[in-house]
Amino acid sequence: MKVTAKHNERIAKMTFASVFPHYVTKIEKKNRTKQELYQVIKWLTGFDDIEVQKLIDEKVTFETFFEKAELNPNAHLIKGVICGYRIEEIENPLTKQVRYLDKLVDELAKGRKMEKILRVDQ
Repeated sequence: MKVTAKHNERIAKMTFASVFPHYVTKIEKKNRTKQELYQVIKWLTGFDDIEVQKLIDEKVTFETFFEKAELNPNAHLIKGVICGYRIEEIENPLTKQVRYLDKLVDELAKGRKMEKILRVDQ
């Protein structure tokens, strides 16, 4: 699927706070913990759980969320299809970063080992 400008804008304006509870529900249904979710978010963005909660409380958009983040230098190793889009083919940097996060949450929910999710030893 091709990512459109309208799609990119919709993602940029979406609040992290509106999506975070869905991440929690998704991983907890599969017996993963909120602490593991925070670990994944910290690996990708550099935000610890206190910073994540502050960003949720501030209702920041994904655009602001990723502007404040220090993306992990190994984030480019996140590949595959998420929400019908191949991550490697997404051109818009913000949309790609949001899909990185979606993919990590998906891998966590699917029971993948944390070392694999965090791209250790690659």
